Amino acid sequence: MGLLDSEEDEDDAKDPLERFELRCPPGGENNVVLYCTSLRGIRKTYEECHGVQMILHSLGVYIDERDVSMHSDFRLELKELLDNIEPAAACCVPRLFIRGRYIGGAEEVRRLHEEGKLVKMLEGIRKEDPFSVCDGCGGLRFIPCLECSGSCKLVVRDLPSGMSQVSRCPDCNENGLIRCPICC
Repeated sequence: MGLLDSEEDEDDAKDPLERFELRCPPGGENNVVLYCTSLRGIRKTYEECHGVQMILHSLGVYIDERDVSMHSDFRLELKELLDNIEPAAACCVPRLFIRGRYIGGAEEVRRLHEEGKLVKMLEGIRKEDPFSVCDGCGGLRFIPCLECSGSCKLVVRDLPSGMSQVSRCPDCNENGLIRCPICC
């Protein structure tokens, strides 16, 4: 192969993820992590999240979707990842990370997809059938807590006084949900 003609060609020859900042979400070292929302309260935000999800699903990769509206820990996680580099975006979704690299929001993902660069970034990522639906959660990625049945409360009956005490379930989130043990 001959010499590269331009800086852009040189960038294409390297790992396309190298130019993105390393900001690895927990468990995101070799995965695609998408912070998004499933709530339709703000139409533009929901549509952008859905659009990024559709782009990624069309490329057939497994996406670790972290719905900030379903689990407040995901919102805190995103804030910690982005607060010092992009404070205004720290709570805005969608936000995409590939192999621990922060890619950006909907606009950046669309641009990279249109330029054909996104598919190169996703090479080697675990594949998923875009038409398969999880038998456990139906594709929602969350199920009611198996311990408290979604009530967020547990009753402890064996107190020395013979009384019962209600305590917060340690297994579920604020909505009484846990991540699906089958697909997540």
